[in-house]
Amino acid sequence: MSNFLHTSRLLSSRNLFSPLAKHFFELYLQVNNMPAEHKPVLAQYISRELTLQSNSIVVDATVGFAGHSSIFAQQLSSDGMIIGMDVDPKCLEVAKQNLSDAKCKVLLVRSNFSEIANVFRENGIESADLILADLGICSGQLADMDRGLSFGQDMKLDMRLDDRLETTAADIVNSRDEKGLADLIFKYGEERASRRIARSIVSYNQKAKIKTTGQLVDIICSALGCDPNARKNKIHPATKTFQALRIAVNKELENLEIFLDAVPSLLKKNGRAAIISFHSLEDRIVKNNFRNNKAAGIYDIITKKPIVADRTEEIENPRSRSAKLRIAVKI
Repeated sequence: MSNFLHTSRLLSSRNLFSPLAKHFFELYLQVNNMPAEHKPVLAQYISRELTLQSNSIVVDATVGFAGHSSIFAQQLSSDGMIIGMDVDPKCLEVAKQNLSDAKCKVLLVRSNFSEIANVFRENGIESADLILADLGICSGQLADMDRGLSFGQDMKLDMRLDDRLETTAADIVNSRDEKGLADLIFKYGEERASRRIARSIVSYNQKAKIKTTGQLVDIICSALGCDPNARKNKIHPATKTFQALRIAVNKELENLEIFLDAVPSLLKKNGRAAIISFHSLEDRIVKNNFRNNKAAGIYDIITKKPIVADRTEEIENPRSRSAKLRIAVKI
């Protein structure tokens, strides 16, 4: 497979596993040898739960650096196909490189996952065996100074995952009134101190515009009366506000609902939909969509409870701590 997957065959020659279990174990070892920015969450469960026929058509609707797609590619022959979608051209370039040795056909498209029906239509694809969406932000994007997503470094306050979008996070915090900001931070960040934070943002705006993530972090911490460098809580004080702004800028929840509504008509019979969410707002939408489709006789839900990372993965890949995988099959 790709040049960043270096297989550890430590146990492959020992008669300790059945052939199928050995296969899953080797896939897991391969993924765990990836650099941190490439390591997909819940890889061992993806390998186990989402096995494929060699001629399957797979859609990775948020392909990122192709971590999950690389697992799928190992199961596919030249008769199979991976369609990778992403709004970030930098991610698509990395994905192209990381899938360059795949035996299956690979189609990479710059598109939001909400546009999945258009991607099918424009490329003559009728239906898929598997549609996956990992709703998380990859580490490479968090570190990208052009994105302005991180409160760990002082960056331009942008937060657009797709630079074709017009509104940035700076536009929002510098133009909304106090009530509008408070409602947004509470709705999308579930931040109980949203009114205090909004009041501080508006007060700062009366003196100067907020242009960087560092400025916003200082405003939030001042509003909450805390020092981010000496915090006792597990999460940074700015986490929820940054989440709220990112969701608003990228219209993440609206796009998720459009995507989920489109998926059933794009799956083959017995095709699977697999969604990895990272916060309660996303997970609630996915759970309700699956339940509604089950009630309508469209889906059977494979994961009665979401699959989450074990302690080992949480330590090795901290991004996995909040990941939840839900899987449904079209009946």
